Amino acid sequence: MRGKNSLFYHVIIFIMAQLAWISLLGLWIYWYIVNYVNVDKTGIDNISNTSNIFALVSGLILLLFISAAMSLIFIWLARQVSLNKMYDNFIANITHELKSPLSSIQLYLETMKSRKVPEQKQSNFINTMLSDVERLNNLINSILYMSGFERKKTARKYPHDYHVYKADEVIRELIYRAAERYQIPQKAVAVKGRADCKCVIDKNWLAIAINNLVDNAKKYSLSALRLDVILRCTDKNFIFYIRDNGIGIELKNQKKIFNKFQRIYNSSSPNVKGTGLGLYWVKEIVKYHGGKIRVSSKGLGNGTVFRIDLPVYQATKKRYIRNLLEWSKKESEESNG
Repeated sequence: MRGKNSLFYHVIIFIMAQLAWISLLGLWIYWYIVNYVNVDKTGIDNISNTSNIFALVSGLILLLFISAAMSLIFIWLARQVSLNKMYDNFIANITHELKSPLSSIQLYLETMKSRKVPEQKQSNFINTMLSDVERLNNLINSILYMSGFERKKTARKYPHDYHVYKADEVIRELIYRAAERYQIPQKAVAVKGRADCKCVIDKNWLAIAINNLVDNAKKYSLSALRLDVILRCTDKNFIFYIRDNGIGIELKNQKKIFNKFQRIYNSSSPNVKGTGLGLYWVKEIVKYHGGKIRVSSKGLGNGTVFRIDLPVYQATKKRYIRNLLEWSKKESEESNG
C-alpha cells in the first residue's frame, strides 16, 4: 500500500511539473508578445529592462530545476518498474521453491498413511522428507537473513561465532565439505596454493557463502563440473579464487548478479529455479567479514571465477575485526551464562 501511495505522489508531482512547465512557457510567450507590441507601438524596448532580464534569468533557473526534477522522477519510475519486475519474479520463484518440497513431503506422508510401506522404503521416504525440510529451512533463513543484513543493528542480533583461524585450513575444509554436500567427486575439486595468514572468520556463515557458490557452479554446468580453488596471501588480504567450467556470465550481466532478486536468463542457461537471493547473500556475508567479492568470466561457455578477499588478522581493518570478535565473545558469554 505504501508503494502505491508513493507512486501516486510521484505521479502527482510529475503532473504538477508538467503544468508548471506549460505555465512558464505560456507566461514567456505572453511576456514576449506584450513587449513586442510595446516596441512596435512606442519604440521603447522593455526587454532590455533590468527587471525583465532578472525575470528571464530566474525563469531559466526555474526551467533547469523543473527539467532536473522531471529527470529524477523518470529515473525513479524506471527503477520502480525494474524493481517491481524483479519482485514479481521473486514471488513466482519463491512460490515454486516452497511448493515443490511441500508437495513432496505431502506425497510421501499420504503414501505412508494410505498403505503399508516396507521399512527400507520408509527409511528412504523419511530421508527425502528431512532433505526437503532442510531445503525449506534454508529458504526461509535466506529471506530472514536478507532482511537482517540490510539493517546493521538487526544483523548483529543473528548468531555470530567469529574466531581467528588459519585461512588456508578453513577454506580447504569448507570447500571439500561443500563438494561432499553437493555430491561433487573429490577428483573434480583441486585446491592449489598456500596461505599461511590468519583471518577472523565465522565458519558457519562462510560455509553458507561457499555452499552457495559451489551449488551455483554445479547448477550452471552443462558438463561434468570441475572446480579449481586457488589460495594466496598478501600483506593485508587473504585471497581465494573459485573457478568453474560452467556456462559463464556475459560481461553486461557481471555487475548485476549480486543484486537482490536478480536472476540472469539466456538461451544457454539450464532451467534452474531459485529466489535470486543466493549471490546477494554471499556478498553480504563476505562484506560482514570485512571482505569483498568479485566475479569475472570471459563470456558464455567459458566458466566463471569468483574472487573473495578477506582482511588478514592484525594487518588491516583492526577496529572492525576487533568488533567482530567482541560481538562473538559477548554472545558466547550470554548463551553460557
